[in-house]
Amino acid sequence: MDTRDAVPLFDTLAQETRLRAFRLLVKAGPEGLPAGAISDALGIPHNTMSFHLGHLARAGIVASRKEGRSVIYSASFELVRDLIAFMVEDCCSAGVATVRTDKRKGCSVIELSDFCC
Repeated sequence: MDTRDAVPLFDTLAQETRLRAFRLLVKAGPEGLPAGAISDALGIPHNTMSFHLGHLARAGIVASRKEGRSVIYSASFELVRDLIAFMVEDCCSAGVATVRTDKRKGCSVIELSDFCC
């Protein structure tokens, strides 16, 4: 990921409703949540939530799938991992943060150092 890719993602998340929805979807995990459940949990009218979920989906930050009559949204964890890695990659050389792959678990691990003296 480079700056050109990251800026639109930050722009999409720089809105309160979208950020709250994204955080809720991260908590929900890969299974995601139906659009109506997201709307209800955040206290946002369904049509307003639909607009914001569409914005997140167009940016690639969330994915959607149909299950019966419901649309299920989930966070795009791979993209989020790449965005976080992009944010910390320059500080890694200073020993402040590291991004590594845990081959046993098959996931990325981001470690942030404590800034105590």
